Amino acid sequence: MTGTGPADRPGIGPAGARPIEPGIGPAGARRTGPGIAPAAAPAIAPAIGPGIGSVVASLAEPVDEHVRRRPAAPLRPFVAWYSGYRTAGAPPGRHIGLPSPYLTLILTLDDPVMVAAHPDPSRPPCAYDTLISGLHTAPALITHDGRQSGVQLALTPAGVRALFGLPAGELAATEVEAADVLGAPALRLRDRLRAAPGWTERFALLDAELPALIAGRPGAGPAPEVGWAWRRLLAGGGAVPVGELAAETGWSPRHLSGRFRAEIGLTPKQVARVVRFDRARRLLARRAAAGGPPELARLAAACGYYDQAHLAREFREFAGHAPVRWLAEEFRNVQVTGPPEAADSPV
Repeated sequence: MTGTGPADRPGIGPAGARPIEPGIGPAGARRTGPGIAPAAAPAIAPAIGPGIGSVVASLAEPVDEHVRRRPAAPLRPFVAWYSGYRTAGAPPGRHIGLPSPYLTLILTLDDPVMVAAHPDPSRPPCAYDTLISGLHTAPALITHDGRQSGVQLALTPAGVRALFGLPAGELAATEVEAADVLGAPALRLRDRLRAAPGWTERFALLDAELPALIAGRPGAGPAPEVGWAWRRLLAGGGAVPVGELAAETGWSPRHLSGRFRAEIGLTPKQVARVVRFDRARRLLARRAAAGGPPELARLAAACGYYDQAHLAREFREFAGHAPVRWLAEEFRNVQVTGPPEAADSPV
């Protein structure tokens, strides 16, 4: 979404998405084109399946489901976690898509994901039935019309190589229609997820189907030094200096930064900042969910920021708001248990 932008290769780039008619707003955007319906939110959208999508319109009570699970052990070098989400009977809403150390793959179960504002402000709003998003350092804005459902996968750079046959760097700072890259298998997988009766069955389906997709795309993965540096940054909470990373790989800082950015999409320093921010916002959300005060000074110290002002600046850049304001805007969306710790999710 921010950074170098998509590479010039078939199927990669904004052309795969469905542009949205000018004048869309955060609540209930209109879209044009055959089969385009109101949209959804990042890492979030309503499910079609027995007893789910077919009765959404008749539900008397609002539905708000968020579930998360780690994949089967053989998939963990490629996928950090699965997340399922379903909202129905809610008012139109908006959600901030935050920078993350992982790439995002979304397979919607109902309406498309509506990206109303991109980290790259020059891009128009777009709708996606299947979405793959690269690493970015600015927020996106996702809107929905009150219902949304989907399955989200947090992919490692090695996972992007294995599933899509390309380096994560080619997706930096953008998002594209995943089916344009992965082809028919993405649409078949989405259809099977839609037909599954519940989240347990959907996650089991991913465990069963993803190994074949990975095996079908043999090829070189990231350079060992790049994969190691990425894992080291995650395990260290973003606190490892680039010079130290370079010394441990045997490369110069400049060479490491160049190879790292080409493969991952961001420089080691940028990834370190994103990792640190991701940890800070998860800790902040967990404290709020437990009913505790923000304690921003302690949070800043725990996450390696110079001081509370440094923490606030990073939040404004990555989330568009200072910490407390972000929490007030997003609290409903952050009450889900946070993702597994980075050390649990190797490349």
